[in-house]
Amino acid sequence: MTNKWHLKEIVLLSILGVVFAVIYLLAFGIGQGLVGFLTPFGLGPLGYEFIFGIWFIVSIIAAYIIRKPGAAFTSELIAGTVQVLIGSPAGPMLIISAAIQGLGAEFAFAVTKWRDYRLRVLIAAGVFAAVFSFPWHYFQSGFYAYAIGLVAVMFIIRMISGALLAGLLGKWISDQLAKTGVFVAMH
Repeated sequence: MTNKWHLKEIVLLSILGVVFAVIYLLAFGIGQGLVGFLTPFGLGPLGYEFIFGIWFIVSIIAAYIIRKPGAAFTSELIAGTVQVLIGSPAGPMLIISAAIQGLGAEFAFAVTKWRDYRLRVLIAAGVFAAVFSFPWHYFQSGFYAYAIGLVAVMFIIRMISGALLAGLLGKWISDQLAKTGVFVAMH
């Protein structure tokens, strides 16, 4: 496997970034609904955490399909930028969040020198995206105002969400797409 990028990989990476930007924007509405549902029970801050892994999924899918250094990071950065351009209520700070999440996912692949794309590494990429992103959100979103126990639960839920919604679901989606033959020309 070469680290040289081909035009078809760049195009696929861009398409994935745009498609998932739209999905991410839709997920924002779902998160708002969860926050609204959980708030009367004093658990509103957990609302987004249950689905936070969805915001890491493009990095896992892109890396798993393209298998090149930078695919995870770049796909998240594209998705975050497009989200802002199409009107995300999170605003331009979202691009920083996307970059941090992409770095977290990329870290898991870097540890294996971009040679291992088994399920455990994809799950680790989802978990690392959660681990890398949490300190940013801790300060940027004011999590420090919450009780330490609530913050710990938020962190644990985010890691589980990253493992399941990004790692496990990302692999499943990629495998389903591969079965259609859409990636035959990729490798």
